[in-house]
Amino acid sequence: MGVKQISKSLKASGSALGDNFYQLNVLSQKDIQDGAYENFHRKLKSINVDAIRVSQLEIFQINIGKLCNQTCSHCHVDAGPDRKEENMSLETLERCLHLIKTYNFKKVDITGGAPEMNAHFRWFVEECTKVNVEVMVRCNLTIIKANKKYHDLPEFFAANKVHVISSLPYFSASRTDAQRGDGVFEDSISALQMLNAVGYGVENSELLIDLVYNPSGAFLPGDQNQLESEFKRQLKRKYDIVFNNLFAITNLPISRFLDYLLENGKYLDYMHQLVDAFNPATLDALMCKNTISISWDGFMYDCDFNQMLDLKFTGNAKHINDFDFEEILNRKIIINNHCYGCTAGAGSSCGGEIA
Repeated sequence: MGVKQISKSLKASGSALGDNFYQLNVLSQKDIQDGAYENFHRKLKSINVDAIRVSQLEIFQINIGKLCNQTCSHCHVDAGPDRKEENMSLETLERCLHLIKTYNFKKVDITGGAPEMNAHFRWFVEECTKVNVEVMVRCNLTIIKANKKYHDLPEFFAANKVHVISSLPYFSASRTDAQRGDGVFEDSISALQMLNAVGYGVENSELLIDLVYNPSGAFLPGDQNQLESEFKRQLKRKYDIVFNNLFAITNLPISRFLDYLLENGKYLDYMHQLVDAFNPATLDALMCKNTISISWDGFMYDCDFNQMLDLKFTGNAKHINDFDFEEILNRKIIINNHCYGCTAGAGSSCGGEIA
């Protein structure tokens, strides 16, 4: 079954939110007169935290391109089939590989779009595997079913011991398709069964597959352990599917989710939810403290979310061609009001809860 797209990307549809500066204006509350929420900088100062600083450089996260076979309603990347030009070149990937090897990064986290649609994706995964770096791929599952040339992805992932991380909004078709497009659930279930068939998620297997849960509306995710137990029970019972872990990730108020909040008059309510749920215990484990995020054109960011707002590194080292390990290790993290999303409740990162 083919996937029916929900809409065009914000950029292709001409939305004002396709402009990073417009999003930052919304986040900075410049046009809000009533009901304003506390600025994230001031929130940190109220608990005597001057800045968020890097702890180590461990994870090299690469957004290999914004081209995707889906146009999900919550996508913070604003990825889609119409983002064909924003794909990482072989030259940029070679530079990334050089940095990974030179500075002994422990993990490479490949994301997109659908990263598998980049022409150099398989080469890059294989080169990383050769130097014994753990490779994580953010696979949307439906790409495996999208075209015959992707049908062997489960075997390719298994051969390279790729850690697969995949979004599945829910264990029912209605909620999943509402967020990601008609037909997504059916194709996702089929892809998960294909991954199980080659050993992913199976007991005593080294092949790891984790699922990602994002709330379908303007609310925070529930308890991660409870969600994982329910997903495992339902997917096993209904489809004989197994997986390793479930990550509950808070929707950040940027890009398409910000568009949803504004269109439905829920922006301020959602931001107040995040502010009220601010948890200082999350600060030590934020993903920006041990991860650098690389855009398709080689610029460097504190996290994938800052990348989408074009909030580049502080200092002189802003592009991988100007990589300066000591400067990057000792930098301050650039923060803005969207950071409430990672610090609310149990916290949120690319690996789910953090506190």
